[in-house]
Amino acid sequence: MSTIAGVYAASPVIAAVVVLWGNPSTPAETLDSLSSNFSLLYSAGAPVTVVRQKSNSLNSRFLPRRWIRTRGVLICDDDVEVDPKSIEFAFKVWQVNRDRLIGLFARSHGLDLRRKEWIYTVHQDRYSIVLTKFLMLNVDFLYLYSCGREGLEGKFRELRGVVDNMCNCEDILMNFVVADVTERGPLLIGAERVRDWGDARNEVVIGKREKEVGVGLSGVKRGLGEHRKRRGECIREFHKVLGRMPLKYSYGTVVSPVNEQGLCEKGGKLVPCDQQILE
Repeated sequence: MSTIAGVYAASPVIAAVVVLWGNPSTPAETLDSLSSNFSLLYSAGAPVTVVRQKSNSLNSRFLPRRWIRTRGVLICDDDVEVDPKSIEFAFKVWQVNRDRLIGLFARSHGLDLRRKEWIYTVHQDRYSIVLTKFLMLNVDFLYLYSCGREGLEGKFRELRGVVDNMCNCEDILMNFVVADVTERGPLLIGAERVRDWGDARNEVVIGKREKEVGVGLSGVKRGLGEHRKRRGECIREFHKVLGRMPLKYSYGTVVSPVNEQGLCEKGGKLVPCDQQILE
């Protein structure tokens, strides 16, 4: 986690890195020591601090903290490392799409026609959900998620209650909340390099054999089918509480500009035309 925090702290578009500590019973001295270590390790970049959550509720990820001083907020898991250029690119995309969620990991809702119910799935050609593995959003959406829309505070409280009961789906709910207000879907962006240490497809050597093992926040604590089933239950509950399906499909991936890759003959070699050949 400390290495990943350092990667984000080194980015020129990051004002501060805050590690949200989800265990309320951790001794204060431990967290103070951890914060001090972060400060020493990454003194040249953005400040890194540790904040203890008052509860282990997943809804706490989206609390509109008083110390947030930026319009844009990046929320990510502690086991996902993104290269610096992609972090900057995500920020640039968000700057011109402040009414949308920007992410690197996409999923979708769907309708099971046989069972006549909403499901959580992956479509190859469209998406309606971006995950909190890496999610950039407008700070206003934190207030919307945590406080609710005017006149609908009770419903939003009920929606957050579903997250607490399921111990899951806070990311899906954020997508519901934003789409319900903006009537727009999220944006999926491409990255040059993403290391997801929590992906269950990671392989580790056990004895003399490699085996896929889930670790971190994204680790599979139950079977993949059970995980998708629970996420589908969340979608159905959110739909039931709101009385409508606000999720909107988006299509395609936003990628960084690609420089012209024309080849020219220089010094007897075929090289990119912009490349200088030293004699």
